[in-house]
Amino acid sequence: MLKSVEDINATKKRLKIEIPSDIIEKEIGNSLERLKQNVKIPGFRPGKAPISIIEKRYGKEIEAEVLDKLIPEHLRLALQQADITPLTLPALDEEIEFKRKNPLNISITMEIVPKVENLAYENITVKDIPLSVEESDLEDMTRRIREQKAVYEVADKEIEMDDFATFEHVDSVIVEGEDVPDVKEIISKMGNSIFPPDIIEKALGKKKEDLIEFTTTFDETRSKELAGKTVKIQVRISEVKKKALPALDDEFAKDLGFENIADFREKLKERIHDAKKEQLRRMQKAEIINKLIESHTVEVPESLLQKEIEAIEMSKNLDQKDEATEEEPIDLDSDSLPPVTGESSEEEAAAPESQDKKEDTDAALKEKAAKNVKASLLIDVIGKKEGVFVTDSEVDDRIAVLAKRLSATPQAIKTFYHYKEGSLDGLKHSIFQEKVLDLLLSKASVEKTEKGE
Repeated sequence: MLKSVEDINATKKRLKIEIPSDIIEKEIGNSLERLKQNVKIPGFRPGKAPISIIEKRYGKEIEAEVLDKLIPEHLRLALQQADITPLTLPALDEEIEFKRKNPLNISITMEIVPKVENLAYENITVKDIPLSVEESDLEDMTRRIREQKAVYEVADKEIEMDDFATFEHVDSVIVEGEDVPDVKEIISKMGNSIFPPDIIEKALGKKKEDLIEFTTTFDETRSKELAGKTVKIQVRISEVKKKALPALDDEFAKDLGFENIADFREKLKERIHDAKKEQLRRMQKAEIINKLIESHTVEVPESLLQKEIEAIEMSKNLDQKDEATEEEPIDLDSDSLPPVTGESSEEEAAAPESQDKKEDTDAALKEKAAKNVKASLLIDVIGKKEGVFVTDSEVDDRIAVLAKRLSATPQAIKTFYHYKEGSLDGLKHSIFQEKVLDLLLSKASVEKTEKGE
């Protein structure tokens, strides 16, 4: 039974639990009786050995089994009595001391899901921005699609910004440091890694067979043989290719799965409108989250805060790696077209998973993580109150969408989640929060505004 609850802080509690001796003794007695019927004791027929002999031989094992059963049961009962939901596994404050014929007293500490008082989430005002697809939207998206379908053709011309050039190594001279044998061979094997970031500027205006000269200093990550040495390098332009965009005609449209160019424009317009509508919904949900955080006091558990800080840092590192990659290919499915409203969204600052790329100080990072945790906790509390749940079929549908988007099998997606997180619970929780946000938006009060306000 629960004896007391001590508030260490708003999100950490100490529970003192007592298991009465009569409950323990009754459970031990029942276990000994069950064992008596099955165990074989020399000199006695099955089921006829005295309990005293059974207890002498197996008493300690029985006691351990009984405690392993009773402690979790009474912990669950204590949590129900205290009306708290644990966030972390209970930690024993002191070693358990068990003596027969005596009650068992346990003191445990744990982080808990904080209470949210005076929860209010209906009729939150959100802005409704009029949506329209401008000709410039069509032109921009069409250009991006044509760029994606572009090919490179060999051309006898001076290099321009969008051209593709290949180089061959000509010569190199050590400018500083000792001479290195076979330096030309070493550099030749390094391929593109020798080129400085501004190589394109050096190449602009040059043609095939022209020479380009530059210097670069090597570190150990690029070459152990040349580490610390500055090398002057010459390369010859061996080929120039010009980007050729496909003609904007019926053939181009048919290659993309449309009847003709008119059908392409009409369908693209619809999908851009759908993308804008979806972005508006994301902005409205972000507005709801921000207002919920402003109007409710939510204590942030330390374990969730630390976990969120780590998630933001990992996300930022991944984003920095992605900056050097090519632009993500455009999928003409309506649910994957990029947002094109041109409006800035605050969702990233409020949603459970942040994508902000700016450089954060420790204080700013902690503040952002705390805001994300508050948002997640509020969404979870509202979802629980509203009885929101996620079905297995909804999880399967989301896995199917991810599989299509990543060109993988559904089983591969499941395997990835089990490898990364141990289960599909993270994905299920993500779907749960999306459903809660949809519910909140349906309960919101929409305020009509003029475009650009």
